[in-house]
Amino acid sequence: MITLHKEETLKNEILHVLNEAKKKKHPIIFSYVTKVAQTDPLQIFSIFASLHKGKRFFWSTPEQNFILCGVGTEMTLTNDQDSVHRFYTIEAIWNEWKHYTHVFGQKDYGSGPMLFGGFSFDPKKENKSSKWSEFSSARFHLPCLMVTKHDEEMYLTINKIVHRDDKLEELFQHFESYQNMFKRNYIPYKEKNPSQQDKKIYYQEKWLQTVQKATELIKANRFEKVVLAREVLLSFDQPIPINLVLNKLKKTLSTSYLFAFEVGKKCFVGATPERLVKKKGKQVFSTCLAGSIKRGKNKIEDDLLGEQLLRDPKNLLEHEIVVRMIKNAFEKCCDEVETKDSPTLLKTQNIQHLYTPIKGKIKNGFSLMDVVEKLHPTPALGGYPKKEALQFIRDEEPMERGWYAAPIGWIDLEDNGEFVVAIRSTLIDHRQAYLFAGCGIVQDSIPEEEWKETEIKLGPMLYALGGTKDE
Repeated sequence: MITLHKEETLKNEILHVLNEAKKKKHPIIFSYVTKVAQTDPLQIFSIFASLHKGKRFFWSTPEQNFILCGVGTEMTLTNDQDSVHRFYTIEAIWNEWKHYTHVFGQKDYGSGPMLFGGFSFDPKKENKSSKWSEFSSARFHLPCLMVTKHDEEMYLTINKIVHRDDKLEELFQHFESYQNMFKRNYIPYKEKNPSQQDKKIYYQEKWLQTVQKATELIKANRFEKVVLAREVLLSFDQPIPINLVLNKLKKTLSTSYLFAFEVGKKCFVGATPERLVKKKGKQVFSTCLAGSIKRGKNKIEDDLLGEQLLRDPKNLLEHEIVVRMIKNAFEKCCDEVETKDSPTLLKTQNIQHLYTPIKGKIKNGFSLMDVVEKLHPTPALGGYPKKEALQFIRDEEPMERGWYAAPIGWIDLEDNGEFVVAIRSTLIDHRQAYLFAGCGIVQDSIPEEEWKETEIKLGPMLYALGGTKDE
């Protein structure tokens, strides 16, 4: 329960917002933020499943020092009509709402009103099935309730859109009820791991032929690199519990970002090692991640494989293309762009990558969405040059990417936020899960070796889902 002193203060704030809504003749986002005791955000994600099924999101940085868990949708912003300007349409709508927002309480980085969501990889790609129909070209949610873990502090945010005709007591009850729901000692439902019933591998021969065609076009100087992806469909004997998948990913992929975004009966889940862009104040950060090799069975073999990767011409070329493009994009939006001269290694559970960080100071007049728009898709997910590589993917890749390999993340009132590249991901639909993996194709790529690379990349998600690998 809200204490008497806080109750009167909160009611006075709500009354003030009601008067503002009447005065401005426009609804107002009222965001109540309070510091709370530490709890497990994944547990919050789990216990709100029955109340807000299909309206939850989860986000965690690799260090797990910044975690978001949102439930409910107080507001949804979508864009399917103007796919060309989808980044700026979402930004423009959010910027307009900033004039009609009131924050009350102990706001910190990552708390208060914020949008969580993402974009499709290529809105111009013709969709031939309905599996991505709920996931718009752009879709973002303002949650009803959100828990933020930032370092050693935890915050609870409760959002409500206040209309001028709303009643004071009903609005107060909204905030009180959500606080009570958060504080209640729920016992999470004990969900069972489902058993895999079937595994469908799509168009292997067609995919191999597409890789071969890509290498021939690269040798003919049509483009330098293209990324080709494929999908696998797993079927299980019962609905797939999202929180159990996230828990497994959290334990096995400690160097990755975790994300989950529910829309209706479907949930897009991933554990990606690749940051697209982070903006905190004026500082902007990105990650160049391209070129990969498997992990070794022991430290000696692992180190040898890592050294092999650092010297491999094919992978170094693939990585250099990505660094070049991201650096060029940063220089359009940022001053003081800094990067390393040569890559290092980023090791995940079953694969190691060539890795180069890059950072800059954003120029006046540029925003987080400006950087997202200029970076997506990087050569690590699309190819280079961008236009030619995208057209090849659009024409030749035999799968629908949907939100796979696209930006997913969050943005707040101050234009802080972070987006990752949605790889190592799966689209969960009740008892089915579509898994996706891709790899960069350059002129020396060998189709069968690229197929093996995608098998390695599918491994962690197969394990998290309780699936089985092919013998």
